[in-house]
Amino acid sequence: MALLTLQIFATFSFLFVVFIRHYAEKKQILDHPNERSSHVMPTPRGGGLAIVVLVIGTAFLSRNETDMNQAAVYIGCGIVIAFLGWRDDVSSLSPKIRFIVQGLVAAISIYVLGYFKSVTIPLFGELQLGVVGIIITFLWILGLTNAYNFMDGIDGIAGGVALAGACSWVFLADNMGNNFVFWISFAIVGSSLGFLFHNWSPAKIFMGDVASTFLGYTFAVLPLLSADEGGDALMLGTLIMWTFIMDAGITFIRRVIKRENVFAAHRTHVYQRLVAGGYKHATISLLYIFLTLLAGLLSYAWSWGQAYAPPLIIIGLPLIWILLYRYTNSLTKK
Repeated sequence: MALLTLQIFATFSFLFVVFIRHYAEKKQILDHPNERSSHVMPTPRGGGLAIVVLVIGTAFLSRNETDMNQAAVYIGCGIVIAFLGWRDDVSSLSPKIRFIVQGLVAAISIYVLGYFKSVTIPLFGELQLGVVGIIITFLWILGLTNAYNFMDGIDGIAGGVALAGACSWVFLADNMGNNFVFWISFAIVGSSLGFLFHNWSPAKIFMGDVASTFLGYTFAVLPLLSADEGGDALMLGTLIMWTFIMDAGITFIRRVIKRENVFAAHRTHVYQRLVAGGYKHATISLLYIFLTLLAGLLSYAWSWGQAYAPPLIIIGLPLIWILLYRYTNSLTKK
C-alpha cells in the first residue's frame, strides 16, 4: 500500500512538472545565468510548484490527524510562503518585502505552533531556553526558509536533500505516532522523487523559490508539529537539515565577518566550490543526499537511545564537515 501511494505521488509530480515546464517556457519564466549561477543556458523554473501542491493537498486531507488550528496554520502559512516564492520566480521581489512577509509567517507559526522551550544536546543533556526560545524559534524558521533557498543552486541538490530529509521524518513520525507529520513527509518524498526525474543533471527545469522556500519553511516547522509527541524537536530538525545549515550558515557568518554584502550573488558555498573544482552536479548532489541520510540514521538511532549515536553526532558530523570545508579550500587555491 505504501509503495503504491508513493508511486501515485511520484507519477502525479512527474506529470505536473511536465505541465509547469511547458507553461514556464511559454510565459518565459526562465532562470537566466548570472555570476552566482552554476548553469550556462536559460532554464525554466518553478517546477517545484508540483511539490507544493502535493504537500499542501496531503496536509489538507490529513488535517484531522492533528489539532485543526495547527493544520490550518501550516497550510495557510505554507501557501503564503509558496505564493511569495512564485511571485519572485515570475518577477523578482525586493528582499525587504520577502523578509517582512516571512517574518510575519514565522511569528504566526510561533503563536499557534509554539516555540522551542529546550534543546537536548547529545553527550551534554538538556538545556532550558526559556523565553529566549521564542527568538531562537523565530530565527530558526526565518533562517531555514532562506537557507534552503540559497542552497538550491545546482541540479538535484534541493530536491535530493528534500527526498532524503523527508525519508528521515517519515520514520521519526511513524515512531512518534504523529500521522500528520508522517503524511506531510511522505508527500515530500513522493513529490520530490517525481520532480527529480526532471531536475537531475542535466536539469530540464529548476525548482524555483516557490518550492525551495516552502520546503525550508516546512522542514523548520515539522519539529514544532511533532514536539508534543516526544523526542527533542530542535535537535532532530537540525540534524536532518545539517548539510544545508552548515553550508549556508558558515558561509553567511564568513561573509559577515569579511563585511561582504550577504544579499549579493556569490560562489563561496561548499557545493559551489566543488563545482568550481570540476565535480559534476550529480556527484555533489549525491554527496549531500548521502550526508543527509547519514544524519537521518543517526537521529533515528539517537531517538531510540543507541549509545553510539551521540558521539557520532557531536564529533563525527562536524569532523566530516571540517574535512570537506578544508578540501574545498584547497580546491580554490589551486
